Amino acid sequence: MLSGKIKNYRWLIVVLLFTATTINYLDRQIIGLLKPILEKEFSWTETDFAHIVMAFTAAYAVGLLLFGWIIDRIGTKAGYSVTIIIWSIAGMLHAVARSVFGFSLARIGLGIGEAGNYPAAVKTVAEWFPKKERGLATGLFNAGTSIGVVVAVLVVPWILTTYGWHEVFWITGALGFVWLLVWLLFYEVPAKQSRLTTDEYTYITSGQETAAEAANDKAPIKWFTLFTYPQTWAMIVGKGLIDPIYWFFLFWLPSYFSSTFNLDLKKPSLELMLIYTATTLGSIGGGYLSSRLIKSGWPTLKARKTVLFAFAVIEVSIMLAQYITDVWVAVGLLSLAVAIHQAWATNVFTLASDLFPKKAVSSVVGIAGTAGALGGILFPMLVGSLLDDYKAAGNLSGGYNVIFTICAFTYLIAWTIIHLLTRKVKSELVIE
Repeated sequence: MLSGKIKNYRWLIVVLLFTATTINYLDRQIIGLLKPILEKEFSWTETDFAHIVMAFTAAYAVGLLLFGWIIDRIGTKAGYSVTIIIWSIAGMLHAVARSVFGFSLARIGLGIGEAGNYPAAVKTVAEWFPKKERGLATGLFNAGTSIGVVVAVLVVPWILTTYGWHEVFWITGALGFVWLLVWLLFYEVPAKQSRLTTDEYTYITSGQETAAEAANDKAPIKWFTLFTYPQTWAMIVGKGLIDPIYWFFLFWLPSYFSSTFNLDLKKPSLELMLIYTATTLGSIGGGYLSSRLIKSGWPTLKARKTVLFAFAVIEVSIMLAQYITDVWVAVGLLSLAVAIHQAWATNVFTLASDLFPKKAVSSVVGIAGTAGALGGILFPMLVGSLLDDYKAAGNLSGGYNVIFTICAFTYLIAWTIIHLLTRKVKSELVIE
């Protein structure tokens, strides 16, 4: 049975990528959901929590550079295996932490390991999909970011009340090893996959690259030369300015609803579930929209940038959060904000496989992701400082209002820079 041919095998690969991404975000979201419990047990301040978040993002930045380079050299099968082993072990080790320093060390291990997910996943999509389907495929696996958070919102309170916070880390961390067994059993690159039909293999490879690009893809590449291309800097901007906003949504929204609307995080939260479920719609919808434009005859880059601009304009609406006093209006607005973010992220990730040959995709995603992680180091410092200051003044919601206003206009700034850096690009980069 396992050796037989399977139709549409490439979509089974997307299921594997989606599941890994779901586990990835489940593991990283736990600290945000347990924040009210852990800060009472260990007497954390907002700044202490910001330092723990910064430890993760700093390690994530290093891990992106490291795994982006490694995966381009050892391949997606081995690279993905290594990264999920590291992050699963680190996730479980949170259970033995007893201080800010201990949790920071565990977060460092988690950040290094989890950093390999996107370089591996985006490269896998480039290997398994023609260009016209990459946006949708990326959107589908990227939906795992939201599903992982929704699963966390459902599962963490149950494990917490049934067992305790230590068991939350032990149980969720072990899921990665289950996925690893399936990955090793079912994954190979298309040229080595015996279960792939001849028709599907032809469809995949014929829609990926021209003969010249294929020859270019075999030539060696020097990692540092990537920084000489404006396309690389467009990716750096697209991730560097925007990723910190999602870090904020991911780590601080539970606390925001707890403090502003008295949400009880010891119980499954319908409000948070709806918000993070909306990111699934954004991820898949954003990928589908650009893929649809390309199938309709739009040039690939024009399609990606057009939808990015539309998303940037819509995201300005998040500044209205400062005027909201009803919890369900807040849920609606924040659902829109995170959905649009994921639509943006899906298309920025896909730009890497549009603009670069497959041999460089993981490296470029790693570089861009590092920029996002570095922004994620600095932004929590601002968030933590603002919230502590406003909390001391008895107006914590005012701190969140300032942050929402910053988030509102950053997407348009990022799009403008991306457009200027890529306005002369006509096709995939040829690296000499």
